[in-house]
Formats: sequence, C-alpha cells, structure tokens
Amino acid sequence: MRTLNKLLAPHLKIAPVLVKRAPTLTLAFDERRKSRLAATLDDGEEIALLLPRGTVLRDGDVLVADDGGLVRVVAADEAVLVVRASDALTLTRAAYHLGNRHTPVEVGADYLKLEYDPVLADMLKRIGVTVEQVSLPFQPEAGAYGGGHKHGHDETFAEDYAIAQQVFGEHHGHEHAHEGSPHSHDHDHDHVHDETCGHEHHSHHHAHR
Repeated sequence: MRTLNKLLAPHLKIAPVLVKRAPTLTLAFDERRKSRLAATLDDGEEIALLLPRGTVLRDGDVLVADDGGLVRVVAADEAVLVVRASDALTLTRAAYHLGNRHTPVEVGADYLKLEYDPVLADMLKRIGVTVEQVSLPFQPEAGAYGGGHKHGHDETFAEDYAIAQQVFGEHHGHEHAHEGSPHSHDHDHDHVHDETCGHEHHSHHHAHR
C-alpha cells in the first residue's frame, strides 16, 4: 500500500500534463481535514494518508506518494446548506452568527455555504435569510478550523521544495524561506495571527518568562 505523505506547496508550479495524468482522491471536507486516513483512490487503489498534523486539503491540491507518484485531491459533493439574502446586511449578520459559533463557512460573492445542520438551518431562517439544502463540494475559509492554515506544510517547506526540484526540475527562489521556521506551529491557536504578522517570536518569548 502506498503512503501519501507530502503536500506540494501551491506556489511550486507543476506541469499541467503531470497533474492531469495523476490519479485522483475524492474526499469530503471532514476527510480532507484529517492528517491520518485510510482511503481509496478513484481508480480503486487503497492508500494511506499520512500528513503533518493540521493539514487541510483543498480541491486541486497535489500530494506526493512515498514512491514519488502524484495524486490530485478532488473535493467531493456533500450535503451542504447554501445561504442567500435579499441584502448584504442580512447576509453579513448570518455570517457573524455562524462565525460566533466557530462554524466552518465557505464565503461567496452573494452566498454562504456550510455543512448541513438542521439546527443552524433553523437559526439562519430566523435571521431572515433563505437556506437551501443541496449537494456540492464544500471548501470553507481558512481559519475556521485547524488554526487558520490553508495547508499544514509550512514547517516542512524546505522538504517540499526539495521534492518538487527532484521530481519536476523546478527552480524556485527562496524569498519564502522564512516560512520554514520549525516554531511556526508550536504555540496554540490563540496566536494564529502571529505567523502572518511576523510576531511569532513574541509568543515564545512570553512562554519562557
């Protein structure tokens, strides 16, 4: 059984033909946020998913197996609620109440999308929005889960980069090398903004007082 243990960084460009030829792994959102998972590729091959803790896969992500093969992630259709409103203020109020409940939400130009939940559906209807249950892929905003990371590979950036160079002959600059700090995930989720605003070292400074 092959193990998928690497998620390529999104800025490392891969030849489209290689991605197109890669077998696909179709997963619902709840499965895409698990770093340890036994799954079956769409071609029937059984695989093991073994990724850094906190990794959240998105539609189109490319995984690398232990034998160097590629696998493309596909977001599966699943039961979701699509929320719309007659005006922006009402839709914003709905987003506020969902955020207050730490609910993962996909934000569109004129809609909100969340996993099906009859209790939340009732709450939203009382706010005055329209709620429709449908089956669609679900890709919530980063930050509603897993500490706010779109991907969980930041601490292994150098490894991802090396893999991409080896497999595809890519030559990428090191302007993002600072993202490889081994401390970027050591503190709890109360400090999720630190790694984007450059204050992660302050958290560790306080921790050692």
